[in-house]
Amino acid sequence: MTRVAAIDCGTNSLRLLIADIDRSNGTAKLTDVVREMRVVRLGQGVDASGELAPEALERTFAATADYAAMIREHGAESIRFVATSASRDARNRQVFVDGIRDLLGVEPEVISGDEEAALSFAGASSVLPILDGEHVLVVDLGGGSTEFVLGTAGGVTAAKSVDVGCVRLTERHLQDDPPTAKQIAAAEADVDAAITLAGLDVPLERATAVVGVAGSITTITAHALRLPEYSPAAIHGTELSIGTITEAATDLLHMTRRERAELAYMHPGRVDVMGAGGLVWRRILERLNELTAGRIVTATASEHDILDGIALSLH
Repeated sequence: MTRVAAIDCGTNSLRLLIADIDRSNGTAKLTDVVREMRVVRLGQGVDASGELAPEALERTFAATADYAAMIREHGAESIRFVATSASRDARNRQVFVDGIRDLLGVEPEVISGDEEAALSFAGASSVLPILDGEHVLVVDLGGGSTEFVLGTAGGVTAAKSVDVGCVRLTERHLQDDPPTAKQIAAAEADVDAAITLAGLDVPLERATAVVGVAGSITTITAHALRLPEYSPAAIHGTELSIGTITEAATDLLHMTRRERAELAYMHPGRVDVMGAGGLVWRRILERLNELTAGRIVTATASEHDILDGIALSLH
């Protein structure tokens, strides 16, 4: 048994997993000790400015300092800090890298989209076993980017990261509250172009099942289920029809921010970007249904994702 600490630093959220890894029976199994999430919005304004904002760095460093204290308290033997889309795009990312190193004592890794995709697949497939003959498409819908990862029981066969995410599209297109039809059409055009780009590297038409991960997708699932509160246990592994998901996603897209803030399962840090999250997820599923000639009619939500993949990579 090994105790590890994994940190996933995305465009919107900063998440910590301290877990024990048991490799005694030939496969790695994670047992959570601490699972924490803070919305720090590191990617605030990056799409327009190309730089990490000072206040976004300050929020991220404050949360990381708290995480460092938790890691010390629980005695993790190894730490891996992985940063994704916003950090890849920023000209001043060295300020971020230096700050995290000072706080944690480890070098933060600003990983490529392809590595992000592989870690997401590892995390999702670790708890939702893939049957022989299945080609599972894992979609990781983040704040700055979305990863499409196709794999089998043997692992990843193709992956692509594209620059559409709930923070990026909100800042770029969905400024009104609620967004206008023109703004929605512009955002959808970006998503369509991204799906086409992903399809050049990932044979999306081969997918036999779809698993969606990350906060936008799990929140849409919570909305579809009309949960009385956000419940990972109720969300994880839930398979819904594309029609049900599309209805929930569309509802969130057309709500005002005040209306979304009143939902019991809505994290405050997702209120302003959740409409874009709904737009991206519904469009991906509609296109997958078309590309697979109607074979894909449902999608499954997973609470386990890149964070679990990062933890599993430690030993």
